[in-house]
Amino acid sequence: MKQILMTLLVGVGMAGLSAYGADVPELAAVEEAGPSAADAMFTANNIWMMLSAALVFIMHLGFATVESGLTRAKNTTNILFKNSLIVCIGILTYAICGFNLMYPGFEEGSKAWLGFSQLGITAPEGGLTSAYNPGYTYWTDFLFQAMFAATAATIVSGAVAERIKLSSFLVFSTVFVAISYPITGSWKWGYGWLNTLGFYDFAGSTLVHSVGGWGALAGAIVLGARTGKFVGGQVRPILGHSMPLATIGVFLLWLGWFGFNGGSVLSADPAAVSLTLVTTCIAAAAGGVAAAAASWSILKKPDLSLALNGILAGLVGITAGADQMAPMSAAIIGLIAGVLVVMSVMFFDKIRIDDPVGAISVHLVCGIWGTLAVGLFGAKSGLTQLWHQVVGIVAIGVFTFGFAMVLFGIIKATMGLRVSVQEEKEGLDLGEHGGEAYPNFQPVAER
Repeated sequence: MKQILMTLLVGVGMAGLSAYGADVPELAAVEEAGPSAADAMFTANNIWMMLSAALVFIMHLGFATVESGLTRAKNTTNILFKNSLIVCIGILTYAICGFNLMYPGFEEGSKAWLGFSQLGITAPEGGLTSAYNPGYTYWTDFLFQAMFAATAATIVSGAVAERIKLSSFLVFSTVFVAISYPITGSWKWGYGWLNTLGFYDFAGSTLVHSVGGWGALAGAIVLGARTGKFVGGQVRPILGHSMPLATIGVFLLWLGWFGFNGGSVLSADPAAVSLTLVTTCIAAAAGGVAAAAASWSILKKPDLSLALNGILAGLVGITAGADQMAPMSAAIIGLIAGVLVVMSVMFFDKIRIDDPVGAISVHLVCGIWGTLAVGLFGAKSGLTQLWHQVVGIVAIGVFTFGFAMVLFGIIKATMGLRVSVQEEKEGLDLGEHGGEAYPNFQPVAER
């Protein structure tokens, strides 16, 4: 046991692989110190990456509780079912084709936009070492990346909640996660054309969150608003049934972001990981404070749901550049994201796009902001970097939104997309699942 602990401690102290281009020691340099140091570093990196994968996995519970808490009790089983199946579908489709579509083997300097290596996952020739980072195994690489894959579809789930057919949503999620998300991911993380251009997205403000946000926007547009949301030109609030569930979900997501951003360092390098976690937490805190203050000022009452979304907005905003921001820059990014999310929620209500949980505002709007912030506050900030960020945002947005609109359109024409008015009124728990999430609770008449 003592030898194992010493090995891990040495590994953590020596860890320092490349974090999406960060200037840190290479594995070869550590190997010169001897096999024990290299083995210890390899072990430490793998343990941190697997722990990060577990933290990202718990985010799916956070998404499920946030979405169910911010929607009505009569749809809770439906929402929990969707969020449970999304994870299963995401892992399977990523194993079958997504991983090798996202990491097809482009060489650095490539200008490619599409590639595919093989069906299924098998360790590459020469051993288990990941082709994209020699600091951990191929299997650790897959596990960490697979946890990200389903997140995009989970974001869509919130925006289309309470009125979409279960079967139609599951078909959309399967195709979206299997094809759309990996293709745009390969443009940067798979060494495709955006990586060569100079576009930077450390952990996915655009590649994960905005991708989900574009899909959410397409779904909300094609579906239309929930019955009773917009009446006589006025916005009728439809309140969530459990703010405790929503609050628990946000804190689970904040916890999971330690793995989401911290794991994206792609090693256990203490300096890089600790800076990333600090900037992540500061941005989240600033986002929560800014959203609370903005909503309190505008609505004259403090709004918990907007404050919670402010925390998520700060987290999404910092994700693109968490590894290269100064702590006070992270605070500014979070503050702006917190105000943006409040303004955005009100804007989408005004133009009659119904998003029950604010997913479009949190993930799309603040994902765009966070990606632009790299060009404003990051280590390589400047007009050139800002232009690269704009190109990446527009390219991924056009592709993803177009893909989602076409896919939703096909599903609507073939399977149908929306439940009946009667089923929506009774609740999707009864209509889709034949049972309620809270069968022994006295129902409260809707206002």
